[in-house]
Amino acid sequence: MHTFSTLPVEIVYRIMDHQNELTLFCSMQKVCRRLNQILSTYERYRTLTTLNLSYNRIGNKRAQHIADSLGTHTTLTTLNLGHNEIGDEGAQYIADALRTNTTLTTLNLGHNEIGDEGAQYIADALRTNTTLTTLNLNYNGIGNKGAQHIADSLGTHTVISISFHGSYNRIYDKGAKHIADALRANTTLTTLNLGHNGIGAKEAEHIAGALRTNTTLSALDLYDNGIGDKGAQHIADALLTNTTLTTLNLGSNRIGAEGAQHIADALLTNTTLTTLDLSCNRIGDEGAQYIADALRTNTTVTTLNLDRNGISAEGAQLIADALRRNASVNMV
Repeated sequence: MHTFSTLPVEIVYRIMDHQNELTLFCSMQKVCRRLNQILSTYERYRTLTTLNLSYNRIGNKRAQHIADSLGTHTTLTTLNLGHNEIGDEGAQYIADALRTNTTLTTLNLGHNEIGDEGAQYIADALRTNTTLTTLNLNYNGIGNKGAQHIADSLGTHTVISISFHGSYNRIYDKGAKHIADALRANTTLTTLNLGHNGIGAKEAEHIAGALRTNTTLSALDLYDNGIGDKGAQHIADALLTNTTLTTLNLGSNRIGAEGAQHIADALLTNTTLTTLDLSCNRIGDEGAQYIADALRTNTTVTTLNLDRNGISAEGAQLIADALRRNASVNMV
C-alpha cells in the first residue's frame, strides 16, 4: 500500500493535476517532508504568480492556512481574497505573513469585514513589508481609527495604490484628515480610491489641502461622496497648484452648476489633468456652459464624463461646439 511518502513522483504529479488552486496552495503544504519537496518542483505550484480565491467562504481558519503558505511560497505576486469573510482574525494571519513575505505585490482584501482592528494588523505589517504596492480594502467596515492606522503606515511604506471604496467603510472627517496628513508626507502613493465613504465638503477640504503639496498622487477617486459645490471648490482650488494629478473622479457628488464653474475655472490653468469624471451630478446646462468654455482653452483633458447631469440638447450643443475646437477630448 502506497502513501505520499512512497508513491512515485509521477503519480503524485497526476494527483496534483486534479487539485484546484486553493487545495494546491494551502492543503498540500506540510503534509510530509517528501510531499513538500515534490510540491516545490511541481510546475503549476512552482510558477504560480496569480491566485484568485475570491468568493470561497474561506473564513479566518483557512485564512491562516493561506498565510502559512505565503511564508514559504516564493513566486506569488497577486492574491485576491475578496468576499471571504475572513474578519479581523483572518486579517491578522495575513498581516503576520506580510512581515516575512518578499514577493507579494498586490493584495485584495475587499468585502471581508476586517474592521478597524483588522486594518491595524495590516497597517502594522506594512511598516516592515517592503514589496506590497497595491492594497484593496474596499467594503470592510473601516472607520476613522482604521483609516488612521493605514494612513500612519504610509509614512514608512512604499505602497503606490490603495483603495478604501465602499459604503461599509466610513472614514468621515477624522479619517479623511489622517489620510490627508499622510499624503502631505508620502512620496510613493500614486492611486487613492476613497469612493462611497461619506466624505463631505469638510473632508474634501482636508484632501484638497494635501493635494497642494503632494507631488506623487496621479489618480484620485472620490466617487459618490456628496462633497457638493463647496467640496468641488476646495478640489478645484487645489488643481490650480497641483502638477501631478492626471485622473480625477468626482462622479455622484451632488455637484451643481456652481461646483462645475469652480472646476471649469481650474481647467483654464491646470495643465496635467487628463481624465475627469463628473457623471451623475446636477450641473445642468449652466454647468455645461462653464465646462464648454474651459474646453476651448484647455488642451490637456482628453477624457471627460458628463453622463446623467440633467444636460439638455442645448447644453449638449454647447459641449459639442467646444469639442469642434478641441478635438483631443474624448467624451464617455
